[in-house]
Amino acid sequence: MNEPIKVGIIRCDTHGMYYAALMADHDPLKLQFPVDIDDDPPYSWQNGAVHYYFYGFCADPRQMTVEKVGGFQIVNIWDVHRDAAESFAAVLNDRPQVCDSFDEVSNGVDLVLVADCNEDGSDHLELAIPGLEKGVATFIDKPLANDPDDVKKIVALARKHNAPLFSASILRHLPGAFQFRARLADVGTIDCATIRGLSGHIAGQIHSVSLAQAIFGGGIQEVRAMGPGNLSVMHLSWGDRKDRPKSGVVIQNGDGRTQYHCAMHVAAYGSQGAILAENNLNDWTYPYGAANIVKLIKKMVRSGEVDESFGDMIEAVAVVDAGRISMAEGSRAVNVE
Repeated sequence: MNEPIKVGIIRCDTHGMYYAALMADHDPLKLQFPVDIDDDPPYSWQNGAVHYYFYGFCADPRQMTVEKVGGFQIVNIWDVHRDAAESFAAVLNDRPQVCDSFDEVSNGVDLVLVADCNEDGSDHLELAIPGLEKGVATFIDKPLANDPDDVKKIVALARKHNAPLFSASILRHLPGAFQFRARLADVGTIDCATIRGLSGHIAGQIHSVSLAQAIFGGGIQEVRAMGPGNLSVMHLSWGDRKDRPKSGVVIQNGDGRTQYHCAMHVAAYGSQGAILAENNLNDWTYPYGAANIVKLIKKMVRSGEVDESFGDMIEAVAVVDAGRISMAEGSRAVNVE
């Protein structure tokens, strides 16, 4: 029988608890009310958000509705807000050590997980360096990095130290996205599509691009972006590929705050009709995408094999960067390098 995979988690935010709850045993009632209800904690999971979406049986707040993957032991954690890390540790049955610095998290573990719910990825290289230099398998939450230069540095460091490395957006592995993809053949050759995304901030934009990749495939070649606001509209083109939307995909971002449970929507238009997805891409279903990622993480640690979808995350960062260039230069078409 395999021993549990020992995990160190950097950043105890809502995504950190997302993955922790799927990986290891925890107290659901402490997850429901981790801090005093009148406190003003830094992360939404401390207000019960993860419990709200992971435990959907109204008659029993201890029955998890999301598939638990298990097989992990969380031993080290760190967050810039130490009190958040302390409450994080209190929820987990393993009672992980709260580290004084993020470079301690990779000591004595099989996996380092860098969580990131709402940040921009600009600190991911710094946070990942200690574990990668020790050769520890590493999962970096979306985005892999804020820009392609940091992506190259992270990948080069992982290769130098033979550290398995993976990164993904929950949207890239969401069952609802795969269900939509299976329906494309019903409307013939796809000409174009639209995605109603969350925000133009990279934390939301990476999700939108990853959703496009999950449904229509990778190989995005060209990007145009415009306002109002920060990357509010992006057009993705796959060039003349016959197996991709001929006229591309338009991402139209909202502000995230007014959308039902962070819902995203997709519509595809083909030669025989159109498909509009039911509202099944939202906070109620995102945990199932996270569970699929945890399975891929477990396979990576056990076998050293990294899922091929890692290439899509690298591409997604390049797509967003191309969008920035496009918007700064009058919405011209920019090639994805």
